[in-house]
Amino acid sequence: MDLQHSEHLDIRDERPGDVAAIRDVHRLAFRQDQEADLVEALRSNGGSLLSLVAAVGDRVVGHILYSPVSVEGVVGAGLAPMAVHPEYQRQGIGSALVEAGTASLRERGCPFIVVLGHADFYPRFGFRPASTSGITCEWDVPDEVFMVLVLDAATMRGVRGLATYRPEFSAVA
Repeated sequence: MDLQHSEHLDIRDERPGDVAAIRDVHRLAFRQDQEADLVEALRSNGGSLLSLVAAVGDRVVGHILYSPVSVEGVVGAGLAPMAVHPEYQRQGIGSALVEAGTASLRERGCPFIVVLGHADFYPRFGFRPASTSGITCEWDVPDEVFMVLVLDAATMRGVRGLATYRPEFSAVA
């Protein structure tokens, strides 16, 4: 199902009535419960910095969540998870979610965003391997899939070390 010219994509903050639809989007996109469970655990424990949905009309078709991540005591954001309903993939919705999330976090003064994701998708938004900034992941993952986007270079100057995610990430793994 392609977005029709008459369909308008709205990127907005998550609302209480979106919870079930967000769960469905993650379950359908990933074909498992792990990411949906992570979103619910972070939400329940106050671990959400920013939660945005992409909606077409009243239908939630995409979701992105950011939670606190710290490097040497500097708190930034971790982008995870992000999902787009399979019927709406490859139409720019994921890109729109990343762009809106980055803009919102930059406005809030967030110094950095890290992501564990596709090495061919996130660099188009300015993400680069975190190792180039001296930041390492707490999990053993290939260098090219753990990336950082520095939003405040002055705050991040000299900041190096392990990026520490909230405990919910290890609990659902």
